[in-house]
Amino acid sequence: MVWKTPASGPLRVLADYLQIILGATLVGIGTNLFFVPNKVVSGGVTGIAILMHYTLGTKVGLVNLLLNIPLMVIGWRWAGGMKFLLRTIVAVVVMSAVIDFSAPFLLPPTGDRLLVICYGGLLDGLGMGLVFRARGTTGGTDVLARIAHRTLGLGIGQSLLAMNLLIFGAAAFEFGAEAVMVALALAFVSARVLDTVQSGFSVARQAIIMTKKPGRVRDAIFQYLGRGVTFIDATGGFSGEARPMVYVVVAAHEVARLKLRVAEVDPEAFVAISKAQEVLGEGFRPTAIELQEG
Repeated sequence: MVWKTPASGPLRVLADYLQIILGATLVGIGTNLFFVPNKVVSGGVTGIAILMHYTLGTKVGLVNLLLNIPLMVIGWRWAGGMKFLLRTIVAVVVMSAVIDFSAPFLLPPTGDRLLVICYGGLLDGLGMGLVFRARGTTGGTDVLARIAHRTLGLGIGQSLLAMNLLIFGAAAFEFGAEAVMVALALAFVSARVLDTVQSGFSVARQAIIMTKKPGRVRDAIFQYLGRGVTFIDATGGFSGEARPMVYVVVAAHEVARLKLRVAEVDPEAFVAISKAQEVLGEGFRPTAIELQEG
């Protein structure tokens, strides 16, 4: 039996909050393992908190929480209302608490700049991506990035990277150019991971099949793969002949069977297969998971 996350209702809300807590925890752990001990500014309000930690001796988590209060009010007003605010409060509180309370127990595993970039960026992007998928944010510039995403259609990861450039400039005066270079590379890795988590990992393939036997190809796909198909009217550019195009989306492990069945029906068929970034609907993830605002 395969467990499916409910699309709406109390269980959906619970799943979202558990995902937010997990994501915020990963960001907090990554901050203590890779950013603070190596004097790497992670960007956003957390980056400002790290700067203040080294210049004023303040606690990173506490400053992160205090600086986020006005930004959370902005997010409540323009980025999603009360439900958005509650999710963001949970994320910010959990992340700030994890940063301060876990600091004495987490020893930095490495000081190697390359490893800090790879694993720090991975934890940071993965954690924020999980929070965003549950329709929350980790506060700070994440709120502004979400507003830019909603109003301007910009990628959240790219928006974060652009806004963090100012913070990295300030960090250069405290930690030096090398630390900022590491922070920029880390921010790039984090943004890529975040956008990947946001858009989903590709587990499906889409196929376009040009064949003289569309009906038989459809029947073979129905019978042996159990997938629906769509006929699209097309015209051959060379021959000028009208020829239906068969469009189908299958799981990655079904590609070999698809090619075999099509070849059995029509060895001369033209088949183009590519990755489907994210697939919602029957046979895949329920569409309402991403759209409902519960």
